Amino acid sequence: MYQSYFGLAEEPFSIAPDPRYLYMSQRHQEALAHLLYGVNAGGGFVLLTGEVGAGKTTVCRCLLEQIPESCDVAYIFNPKLTVEELLSTICAEFGITCPPGNTSVKVYIDCINAYLLDAHARGRHTVLIIDEAQNLSADVLEQLRLLTNLETNQRKLLQIILLGQPELAVMLERPELRQLAQRIIARYHLGPLGKQEVAAYVQHRLGVSGAQRQLFPLALMGQLYRLSGGIPRIINVLCDRALLGTYAQSKERVDRATLKQAAKEVFHNPVAQRSMVRPLLAGLLLAVLAAALYQTVGQTPSQVIAKAQAMAAKSAAALPDVLEWPATYPISRSQEMAYTALFRAWGADYRGENECRQAEAIGLRCLTARGGLDELRQLNLPAVLLMRDSQGQKFYATLTKLDDSSASFDVGTETRAVDLGALAEQWSGHYTLLWRMPPVASKNLRLGDRGPDVEWLGKQLAQLHGKAAETNKDQVFDEAMMRQVKQFQLAQGLIPDGAVGPQTMMRLSGAADKTVPKLNHGQKEK
Repeated sequence: MYQSYFGLAEEPFSIAPDPRYLYMSQRHQEALAHLLYGVNAGGGFVLLTGEVGAGKTTVCRCLLEQIPESCDVAYIFNPKLTVEELLSTICAEFGITCPPGNTSVKVYIDCINAYLLDAHARGRHTVLIIDEAQNLSADVLEQLRLLTNLETNQRKLLQIILLGQPELAVMLERPELRQLAQRIIARYHLGPLGKQEVAAYVQHRLGVSGAQRQLFPLALMGQLYRLSGGIPRIINVLCDRALLGTYAQSKERVDRATLKQAAKEVFHNPVAQRSMVRPLLAGLLLAVLAAALYQTVGQTPSQVIAKAQAMAAKSAAALPDVLEWPATYPISRSQEMAYTALFRAWGADYRGENECRQAEAIGLRCLTARGGLDELRQLNLPAVLLMRDSQGQKFYATLTKLDDSSASFDVGTETRAVDLGALAEQWSGHYTLLWRMPPVASKNLRLGDRGPDVEWLGKQLAQLHGKAAETNKDQVFDEAMMRQVKQFQLAQGLIPDGAVGPQTMMRLSGAADKTVPKLNHGQKEK
């Protein structure tokens, strides 16, 4: 409706997974790199998870455009199937001939195995992609694992890529699926876009559609980020509705009021919904606490309600909506106090000078960067974050703990927890952390290198796998070591290039070091 009005060749914010519109953020590049690595690896499973609308399917469509000619690919996008239905669908997608009317699992498997052996003999590589894989039952997942049992001495004959929502990763943690989980050779969680990436994403899609002018002012990008949470599909829906509203008002470009109205239409007034939901949740929590206390303590109803109210208030106070700088100290001291807390976590004193220079003096390195929570989870190290309070003032706080739903900070001399949703709105994305430099001279190790630095690398990789390190002092960075490095990089969410640069070295150094302070002490090293 609005295409000709804005001079667009096509609809810029369609939710169809068109690879031409894929904005290759760092996260999307890494997701695609993981899939490409998995396709060219020696079989097994590749796992890509992400929230609804994060762009998993679009990344997969982009993968299909880069699949080598030697690959035969089957794509299943509706996996709510029984074992028999799944095997029948696999046969149909690959063009495998089975006896008419067959319902036997064994016959299906025999046909698939014969096809895989023949494909391997012809130099073909067989890839099965399953979208919405969180809908697979445990029985079907187990059958998929059994399909990967067929192998030669060099490789498995079937590569399976699973795309799904975050609950898929949770499902694979079940004890009965541990054998499948052990066969995942690459996994990646595709997180939302960062605040700065939202602006680039919008401009990219407008550019592909032929826009000749800026239809969304940069001043609106913070509002769009807060409304969408960085989820590409929600950004698309909001932008499409905002353009329609702008067209209806005969305006030249989207303004703040139009975007706000678009959000009300898309979310059915989310502000009002949140104001209604919070009292409902509080009432539900109060009822649950009252019931539990009444059953266990046997007190009068009024005593139970009073105690439940106190517990509910305490619970609500534990996770404030906004992280604020305490009034007991001037906000101008926030940077000094944040770095004091960061150095204290490493057992050192901060003397108020340049933090990176002081870190080097005690054998540490300083990393200042911009990223997201997924990156901080992977690094698993305390960090100083640049925040904004409810009045827009900047202050520094030290992130000391991070779990699935909340984050803990040292703010001034206090320790406070905040909900991750609130944190995302306050955090600028800038962080600084410390890490321990390993005893190596080179800052970049590559295939063919040898010497003490490669010997250190071999020891780190061996320790990660619970093996004894080789005693060869002239160890070479060979193909086998590069494969181990790539596996580590994949597990850490890094681009698997096989080279040991600063990021890979930093994570290798901290992976097996028990003396390093961690954000999540229960996090398993991969």
